Amino acid sequence: MSQHIAKPRTTAVILAGGTGQRVGLSIPKQLLKIAGKAVIEHTLTTFEKADSIDDVIVLMAPGYVPDIEKIVAKAGFTKVKKIIEGGSTRNETTERAISALGEGLAEGEDLNVLFHDAVRPLLSQRVIDDCVVALERFQAVDVAIPSADTIIVTRTHGEDGEFITEIPDRSRLRRGQTPQAFKLSTIKRAYEVAAGDPNFQATDDCSVVLKYLPDVPIHVVAGDEYNMKVTQPVDVFIADKLFQLGSTAAPEQVGEEAYRELLTDKTVVVFGGSYGIGKDIAELAESYGAKVYALGRSTTGTHVENPEEVDDALSKAYAETGRIDYVVNTAGVLRIGKLAETDNATIEEALKVNYLAPVQIARSSYKYLSETKGQLLLYTSSSYTRGRAEYSLYSSTKAAMVNLTQALSDEWAGDGIRVNCINPERTATPMRTKAFGQEPSGSLLSSEAVARTSLDVLLSELTGHVIDVRQQDPTAPAGKASGFEQALASVLDRQDGMA
Repeated sequence: MSQHIAKPRTTAVILAGGTGQRVGLSIPKQLLKIAGKAVIEHTLTTFEKADSIDDVIVLMAPGYVPDIEKIVAKAGFTKVKKIIEGGSTRNETTERAISALGEGLAEGEDLNVLFHDAVRPLLSQRVIDDCVVALERFQAVDVAIPSADTIIVTRTHGEDGEFITEIPDRSRLRRGQTPQAFKLSTIKRAYEVAAGDPNFQATDDCSVVLKYLPDVPIHVVAGDEYNMKVTQPVDVFIADKLFQLGSTAAPEQVGEEAYRELLTDKTVVVFGGSYGIGKDIAELAESYGAKVYALGRSTTGTHVENPEEVDDALSKAYAETGRIDYVVNTAGVLRIGKLAETDNATIEEALKVNYLAPVQIARSSYKYLSETKGQLLLYTSSSYTRGRAEYSLYSSTKAAMVNLTQALSDEWAGDGIRVNCINPERTATPMRTKAFGQEPSGSLLSSEAVARTSLDVLLSELTGHVIDVRQQDPTAPAGKASGFEQALASVLDRQDGMA
């Protein structure tokens, strides 16, 4: 009879011993805030969500361990088991990690270990999973991408500067990233051998295995271009923009029976429910057994720009059903024109309907959604990433919806409230037809398709995400592209998605 062999535990070691000298900071760069959070918090979030990671150890720059303890406590990271000071060099930091990993291990027991730079916050789940899978066959694994640049080898000749001495074949060159993954026994043995070398010095761990355990093959997993390391001042800017642009593929549809099971007896309040996407969401949710309040200026006389009317609508829904599970706001106005030629009334209307109304809806919804651990769903436009001439009011208010979503998802996380934002491609709605007239058939998304995706998002566990709804995803099959692949695809194929 074959004996079942349990898989070894997998620990991620976050190497955060660096300082902020190269980015001109007085604090370690991993504590620098990008997209509203410390760089290391983004990194820890990625590993916290990774199904293939069992626990996490952080090696932090001396003197800053309390800062990480506060971040971990506030974010509620359950996988972070140890936070210890790193050494004065990368080698010493890794040695401290190896020592900590060995504590409590039974004789003969091994671990999978992933060493990752804290300042690579854009790591994908795919890379993590590929590293763990590779450790089933190999003792050492690196992550790398092909070099898009020609690499040159130079030599300095006095005051004349540098001169090329060699140009290696680019087809064989790779740019190394992290994680670097090992069996604990392998990386431990490599460092034990290296300790006998008085000139031992290394800037990464695979090079230690390569030099001191030459018989151990190091497998290479394909990395990602956006798994960048925040090292130079420009990296801070680029990483911040990537987080800003990062979107999420729509969750997979849950199926007819699941829709009914999840929505029966739930209360859904839809502002902007008179027509278009809002009306379709209301009808769809109602068909699956939800109690729906579809509110709009032309049907129920509800003006979203009036806080009292928003409060009254929510109070009525709560009084009649005893709960509010989902609040959706699709209300909006599209006014096109040069800002200098726009009158005050038009500016005030755009700001009240497109910005202040969602803010008021969010504020009024909070007490109800905190009871049900529900969700607020907002809408943006793909023009949020870059404003266009004559769309200044629309684009800027839609950009505000993304920031509002991200801010509230953090602010309300402790209350169990989810907040997301739908970013539809150009969609066939009465508002769009009024602005642009009839457009070629098949060139627009249907409002029903956007409504279906909206329902999928409401029933998902997502929070803080911008969800793209596109007719065709050029990057990958639906649901398979990462947020940053989605962002890159959107930048390359940007069209103004008017809801």
